[in-house]
Parts: sequence; structure tokens; C-alpha cells
Amino acid sequence: MDIKPHPNHSLYLKTLRQMTPEQHLAKAFELSAMTKELFLLGLQKRFSFKSEAEIIKLYLERIAKCYNRNY
Repeated sequence: MDIKPHPNHSLYLKTLRQMTPEQHLAKAFELSAMTKELFLLGLQKRFSFKSEAEIIKLYLERIAKCYNRNY
């Protein structure tokens, strides 16, 4: 049972199917950059008492934890 309606889901899927592989990759990079920017802004808001250098250090430490080291 789907409680929340998704009226644009079929349009979203149609748009994805029409994208070229290059467009898919560009969109993935765009979303990744946006996510990292939002993460940094969230850290700045959460740790407003820390200096910019401390926030960047914290950001880099936490981003480093996200990388898959199985390669």
C-alpha cells in the first residue's frame, strides 16, 4: 500500500530513459557536489562555534569515512 502519491513518477522515469550516458554521469556529478555542499553547510550550522579551518578538517575527516576502500 502506497500512502504517498507520486504523480510525476512516470514523467521522471521517462526523462531518465531519454538521457544519454554522458548526461547521466553529469547529473551524478552534479548531485554529488550538491550533497557535499549541503553536508558542509550542515556542519557549519551544527558547529557554528568552530573556526572555518576546524570545520573543513571535520568535513574532510567525515568525507574520508565514506569512501569504499574495497577496491
